[in-house]
Amino acid sequence: MKLSSRIVNAGVLAAAGVSAFAPSHPSLQRPNNNNASPAPITELSTSTYNNYDSDSTTTRDDLIDITDEYTPRDIYSMEQWAYQNGIQKYDGIELHPTDGESTHDMQLVNTASTSIPAGSPVIFVPANFVLSSNNIADEFGGSLEAAENELVQLDRNTEKRLPLFRLMVKLMAEYDEGMDSVFYPWLNSLPRQFYNGVSMTDECFECLPPYAAMLSMSEKETYNQFVDVIRDGYVPVEENTMNDDRIVSWAYNVALTRFHEVWYPTRQKLIAPMADMLNHSSEPNVEITFDAEGNCIVQSLREVQPGSPLTISLGDPTNPTPLFAKYGFLPNDCNTIFCKALHLETQRVELGYDYRDLLFDTQTGHIAPKVWDIFLYELLQNSDDASATEQFYVACKSNDEGTKQQYHEHYFQYTLDALKQHVYSILQDVDRLTAKAQSYDVWAHPRVPIIVAHNNLVRDTFTMAASMLEQMG
Repeated sequence: MKLSSRIVNAGVLAAAGVSAFAPSHPSLQRPNNNNASPAPITELSTSTYNNYDSDSTTTRDDLIDITDEYTPRDIYSMEQWAYQNGIQKYDGIELHPTDGESTHDMQLVNTASTSIPAGSPVIFVPANFVLSSNNIADEFGGSLEAAENELVQLDRNTEKRLPLFRLMVKLMAEYDEGMDSVFYPWLNSLPRQFYNGVSMTDECFECLPPYAAMLSMSEKETYNQFVDVIRDGYVPVEENTMNDDRIVSWAYNVALTRFHEVWYPTRQKLIAPMADMLNHSSEPNVEITFDAEGNCIVQSLREVQPGSPLTISLGDPTNPTPLFAKYGFLPNDCNTIFCKALHLETQRVELGYDYRDLLFDTQTGHIAPKVWDIFLYELLQNSDDASATEQFYVACKSNDEGTKQQYHEHYFQYTLDALKQHVYSILQDVDRLTAKAQSYDVWAHPRVPIIVAHNNLVRDTFTMAASMLEQMG
């Protein structure tokens, strides 16, 4: 049964077989009565924090603590806030730490003893609690428009990222409101620590293979452009806030890692509190949708078994490196990685191949056929046989597998040698980069473990690929 776009209270959900939102906490028992309400909120948080700019004497004690990355996330107050504001979820869905203890990483889990049927509405977020990049543009008006114009003048490529910029500005403005912000409990429940490209130092970039470094540095460059424009003073954000690197980095990372993009009726990025707690899987069991009125409705794609986390897809599961650069994690279920042949970018573009076509299997080291194509295409380009180059190009563009096979058989040893050289070169680089990362103080560079994990995945996969290539000749 689908949720109606006109749902405004818990009673409608209950009538559909879905209970009102029930606060959850690892130390709390689920209520026996599915319709029982939590105790009224007496305060929005169990503690207040000091936040200050190191160059300022101004101190406020009503702001979210961004100064310490290890500050516990106040999940309980957020759940009470969600319940009071009409955010609803299917009975039995609760927030739990992914590791069973720490609140640093949370996940939504079906804790009920029964499965959630396919096609069920599992989360509902009213439109007035959804952050919309289009609505933010209307809210801030000319000041935001002036900032965006400057941003596009700096780099035309940032135009497609303006919805992200708007979310970042909105988050900073809500941060400035402190406890007066209607979103305060939700903001105080969000992580302070991130492991993605934006959070990395220059030293971190020096420990990454070229493809991962390129993606991570690109995200960091966008962030730097956003910060430069914000600090020019166009947007209504307090000076202490815009000049505090910890706050602006937090706002950017929250926007970057929690938005959901829609393309109809217009393109925009949205963040729906509670739905933003859904984690990634290569085989997601729910999807995020928005109705015509802007309400967020999360629906199950298939049956969700008891004890199973609710998951969405955050990106292409065949290529985990973009997920690593954007979100700061490596999927546990990734079966392939990019072949790392950035030196053949020209050939990739000419043949019209996507990165997802150029993969190594992480379980076997198997090399995708189109990887062989781009290596052979470069060899032919560097030869004196223009006719063969053109014929192989046409065969690749027209999917003429017969002609491609003839060329691969004729030039097999040359392509094999080129692939071996590439694989062994990557293995040497990864060993060197990993040794450098492991030489860092993990307290000064807390992203080192995820960098090493990424490099180890590359090393293990390429080691299997090297073994397979050696068996070929």
